[in-house]
Amino acid sequence: MKHQRATTVLAGLAVLAAASGAGWWLGVQQGKAGALPAAGEPASAQAAAGPGPTDIDPSQWTIPQGEEATRRHIRDGLKAGDQDPVTGRRILNYHDPMVPGKNFDAPAKSPFMDMMLVPRYAGTDAADASSVTVSSRIQQNLGLRTAPVVEGSLASEVTAVGNVAWNERERVEVSSRAMGFVEKLHVKATFDRVAAGAPLADLYVPEWVAAQEEYLALARLDGEGVDPLKDAARQRMRQAGMTPAHIQRVASSGAVQPRLTLTAPLAGIVSELMVREGATVAPGMALMRLQGTRTVWAEGAVPESQAALIGPGTRVRTTSPGAPGERFEGRVQALLPEVDAVTRTVRARVELANPQGRLVPGMQVSMRLDPRAGPATLLVPSDAIIRTGRRSVVMLAEDGGRFRPVEVVPGNEANGQTEVKAGLEAGQRVVLSGQFLIDSEASLRGLEARLNQEPPAGAAQPRYTTDAVIDALAGDTVTLTHPPIPALKWPEMQMDFRLPPKERQPRRMEVGDRLQIEFEMQDGDVPQITGLKVMPPEKTR
Repeated sequence: MKHQRATTVLAGLAVLAAASGAGWWLGVQQGKAGALPAAGEPASAQAAAGPGPTDIDPSQWTIPQGEEATRRHIRDGLKAGDQDPVTGRRILNYHDPMVPGKNFDAPAKSPFMDMMLVPRYAGTDAADASSVTVSSRIQQNLGLRTAPVVEGSLASEVTAVGNVAWNERERVEVSSRAMGFVEKLHVKATFDRVAAGAPLADLYVPEWVAAQEEYLALARLDGEGVDPLKDAARQRMRQAGMTPAHIQRVASSGAVQPRLTLTAPLAGIVSELMVREGATVAPGMALMRLQGTRTVWAEGAVPESQAALIGPGTRVRTTSPGAPGERFEGRVQALLPEVDAVTRTVRARVELANPQGRLVPGMQVSMRLDPRAGPATLLVPSDAIIRTGRRSVVMLAEDGGRFRPVEVVPGNEANGQTEVKAGLEAGQRVVLSGQFLIDSEASLRGLEARLNQEPPAGAAQPRYTTDAVIDALAGDTVTLTHPPIPALKWPEMQMDFRLPPKERQPRRMEVGDRLQIEFEMQDGDVPQITGLKVMPPEKTR
C-alpha cells in the first residue's frame, strides 16, 4: 500500500514537471513571437502594432537595410557572408548607422543605441555605388536641409574695423644746410600746429658772412673779366648751403644776410623737435620733423576670404566714435602683403581725407568698403562645403532620397556664400546640415576614394598596401584590423576583405596573425586582396 502511494506521488510530480516545462516552452515561444515578426506578417501589420523601445527605425542607408531585415535575419539565422533570400544579395556585415565605423558579423541589437543593427549588402548597382540613400524619416530626424545652387555675384559691402595712423607719405624732415647756431625757435613743443610757409627757426651761419662779403665786393666792381668772378662767388654761396632765394636777397639788398629762417614746407604738426635755442647745428643735422594732417591712414582688418573682393581704389566710407555725426571718405591705397596667422585677416591701408584734422592716430574707425562687382558665377551657402584640407566636397541631393559627394573648386566667400568655379550646375541642391554624417557613411563605403577619380576604360585598378591583423576567417572573406591608410583617407578600423584564390593563399593562416596585404577597391563589394604575406610575430621583451 505504501509502495502504491509512493508510485502515485511520483507520477503526480512527473505530470506537474511536464506541465511546468510545457508552460515554460510556450512562454519562450510567445516571447519570441513578440520580439520577432512572424513569417509572412506584412510590414503594415507590424507598423500598426506600434513602435517599441527597439523599434526606432534609423532608416535604410542602402535599401533594403533596416531593423525589419535585421529581425528577419535573426529569425532565419542569417549572418555576414550569407545570401539574403529576399533581396538575393550577399550580406557584407551589420552596423549601427549612428556609429558607422563599427561592423558586426551577426544581427543583434546595437551596443551603442537603443535600436537594431542594420545590414549592409554587396552587389549594389552603379547608382548605389556612387551615392548614399537616406529615407525621408531619417532626413527629418537628422534635420537635413538643402539649398539650391544659384547664379549670382558676390558684389556686396565688406565691413572692417581699424585704427587711424599718420600718413607717412606726408612726413618731412627739416634739417640744417650749414654750420651755425639756433638763434630763435618759432615752435616750442611737439604737436604744435604750423601752417604752410610759417617760420620754424632762425639760424645764424657765420661762414656765410665771408662768402657774401666776397660776392658783394665783386658786385661793386665794373670792368672786363668781372662777370666770371661774380659767377664764381655765387657758386661758393650755393656750396655754403645758401638757397637761391637767400642769394637773391643778398644781391638785391646789397647787404650781408648771415641769418636763415627755416619755414614749414606743409601744414601740419611738429611730430619731433630735436633742438633748442642756442644749440649748435651742423650741415645735414635734423632739427625737427613735420607731419601733414591733410590725409591720414586707417588700416582695417579684412577677412582673408573677402580680401580678393577689394583692391587699390576701392571706395571707403568711414565713421568714428571720436567724431560723432561725421563721415570720412577715402579709397583703399594698398592691401598689405601680410596675413595675420591668428585672425586670418589682411590689413587694408585706406587713405582718408582729414581737412579739419579731426582724425588722429590711435582713433578707432568703422569702415564700409564697396568692392567691385565680379562676374556672375555659381553660388552655394558656405556651410554646404566640407573642407578636408586637400579638397572641398559638397553632398549633392538627388531624387529618391539619394545623396552623392561631389568635389568642387570654391572661389571667393562673402556674406555666408561661396563661389563655385567647377563641380556643380545651376538648379542642383546641396546639403546644408547633416552632410558630415552622410559623408562619413559614403567614405566608409569607399566612395570618397573614387570621387571624380574613376579610371578610364581599360586602365589598371589602383592598388594599396597596408599591414593588418586577422580578427576572423569566414570562407573567402577575412576580417582585418588595419592602421590608417592615407591614400584612401581611411582611419584605423576593422573591416572585411575578399581573399585571393586558395592557390595564392599561404598554407596556414590563423586569427591573430600579422599580414602585409595588397588590395584593390571593388564597386559595391568589399576590397579584393591581390597579394598577402604572413609576417613573423612581434618580439616581446
